[in-house]
Amino acid sequence: MEANIRKSHFIYWASGIVSICGIIFEVLFGALGSYILGDGVKQYTLTISLFLTGMGIGASISEKVMKQLIVTFIWIEFMVALIGGFSSFTMFGMTAFAPSGTDALFLYLVTFTIGALTGIELPILIRKANEIGVELNRSTARVLFSDYAGGLIGGLLFAFYLRPQMGMVKSAFFVACINLAVAVLVLYLFRSEIKRFSVHLTGAVIIGTLLIGGLFFGEEMAFSFEQKLYKDPIIHMEESAYQRIVLTKEQGDTRLFLNGSLQFSSTDEHRYHETLVHPPVAFSVKQDNVLILGGGDGIAAKELLKYQEIKEITLVDLDPAVTNLARTNYHLLQVNKGALDDPRVNVLNKDAFKFLETADQFYDVIIIDLPDPNNESLNKLYTREFYSLVRNHLSPGGAVMIQATSPLFATEVYWTIDKTVASTGLYTENFHVDVPSFGNWGFIMAAREPLAIEEVQFTVETEFLTEEVFQSMTVFGKDEDGEILNGEGQVVKLEPNTLINPHLIQKYEQAWRNY
Repeated sequence: MEANIRKSHFIYWASGIVSICGIIFEVLFGALGSYILGDGVKQYTLTISLFLTGMGIGASISEKVMKQLIVTFIWIEFMVALIGGFSSFTMFGMTAFAPSGTDALFLYLVTFTIGALTGIELPILIRKANEIGVELNRSTARVLFSDYAGGLIGGLLFAFYLRPQMGMVKSAFFVACINLAVAVLVLYLFRSEIKRFSVHLTGAVIIGTLLIGGLFFGEEMAFSFEQKLYKDPIIHMEESAYQRIVLTKEQGDTRLFLNGSLQFSSTDEHRYHETLVHPPVAFSVKQDNVLILGGGDGIAAKELLKYQEIKEITLVDLDPAVTNLARTNYHLLQVNKGALDDPRVNVLNKDAFKFLETADQFYDVIIIDLPDPNNESLNKLYTREFYSLVRNHLSPGGAVMIQATSPLFATEVYWTIDKTVASTGLYTENFHVDVPSFGNWGFIMAAREPLAIEEVQFTVETEFLTEEVFQSMTVFGKDEDGEILNGEGQVVKLEPNTLINPHLIQKYEQAWRNY
């Protein structure tokens, strides 16, 4: 009787532990999809839906398991450990070598499979607890409690420890090892009723060897896979709490990538950053107080520090990993000249939207150097509500400059951003510049008063920008101007992007699909 009680208690613990592993795999697959395939909401929606559907089908299949409940549970854990453990590793390999689209198919298939296996687990545990003498209502309630509580723990572990500390490849192998450990403990605890014990133990040893090898060497191999995604050698890679940061360098060209998207190339960043920084400074009546939203690499701050009249620069960037890298990495310091450690620069690691909601200061110049709106958290920073906050913190006579993606590759996106900024009551002017590493890139300058482009004068040394070049940037070709035509040749009426109707991200995803 005492042995049965001990076994039933372990079943409850096992259900909680495998639930922790299941929810970690679920959110891990969502994070993989978001990083590799883009559009985080879409990927998380698909992975959660597929995982839950798999659980439902797995629960239905579990009805057909009539005998050898424990052996079935053990081999399900073996399968979860093997498939889940190698999921991230294989995903990176497929992204580098497999035909386009197969990585998505693989991810969705793995998500559904792990969900189905998880769905089989819990009914088996409930029936086994009932079989050894626990009343059905009590065994069901306790196993489900362990399952739900484990789900919360799993989500918190992934968000706050596994992803930022171990990364997606090691996390998958580590969690798989836990699944395997549960299977081995169950195998040992119920050994008296398991036939061919040595066969099951041998299977556990083989799978364990593979997982431990993956835990120690898988990330290095996945690194070589990921290197195939980048033209130049990777010199730094880390997984922060917010994004995957990759730094590459080849023949003096340093490049920064966030979640796979290029942020700058040191060979031509001056074209981008001079256009971003110097025009709004030139148009502002005063330049005492400057705000940079984004720009954690420190290069925009470097350009601003050329102005002796600027007294204070506030840089707000969400990810401390980026700003720390910009302060400590030799290759980045060669590009930003140590700008973030200048006494005039105050770095705040905060969400730009929340910062503007609570800030009580006005700024003479506001530089918005944020990544493109390729996910929901960034899309929020391209809405009318956000630009209204920007307007409310702009000093009279001040100017704002916004990086606004490519008007050639994403024409409708660019002009929708312009429409969104103008909907706040600000006057806008449109510019684009050729940046070889990016292509044709667009900027939007805004102010409370109309902007007289012909009056601009630049007072600091530049590598690229002149008054004549700047004025030429206002000329757009017919295939990139603000007149967007649909398939029937009719002019598309652009609507501002808002928090309630965040349609910009769909436009962005569609525009960049072929680039």
